[in-house]
Amino acid sequence: MELKEIITKRRSIRAYENNLVPEESLKNILEAARLAPSARNNQPWKFVVVREEKRRQELAQAADREFVAEAPVVIAAVATEPERIMGCGVPSYAVDLSIAVTHMILAAVDEGLGTCWLGAFSQQRVKEILKIPGKYRVVALLTLGFPRGEMKVKTRKPLEEIVCYETLTD
Repeated sequence: MELKEIITKRRSIRAYENNLVPEESLKNILEAARLAPSARNNQPWKFVVVREEKRRQELAQAADREFVAEAPVVIAAVATEPERIMGCGVPSYAVDLSIAVTHMILAAVDEGLGTCWLGAFSQQRVKEILKIPGKYRVVALLTLGFPRGEMKVKTRKPLEEIVCYETLTD
C-alpha cells in the first residue's frame, strides 16, 4: 500500500474479529516501532505484547473499555526514561513514544489490521498487571487485531482551519 492510502485508511477500531494476529504481521509492526526516531536515538522504551486472555481482560478493566479484552493483542508502550525533559520543556518520552506508536499503527494498517490508541487507563493498575517498575511510565495501550464490522468514514477539519503560515492566527 502507498503511504497516503495507509494514512487515509487508518481508523480507531473498537470491535475485533476472533482471529489471531499472524506472527509475521506482529513482528513487522514491532519492527516499525523499533525503527522510529527518538531524541538522541536513545530509544528509551519497551513494548509489552499481551496476548493472554486473562491479562487482556484485566487491562480492559484498567482502561474501563470492554473492547480491549476483545482484541487478540494489546501492546503497552512503556517509557523507560520518563524524567528526561527536552530543551523546549516537553517530556521526551511523550514525543518519542508517540512517534513509535504511530509507526505501529500505520504498519498495522499495511498488514490489514486495526488498532486503537488508548491513553485513558489506570497507570498504577496497568503497571501491576504487566509487572512494570514504578520508575517507568506507561504512555499508551494499543489494541491490535482484525477489524469487525463496517469502517466509519472519519471526518477531519479542512487544512485552512488548522494551518497558519509564519505566525499563529485565529
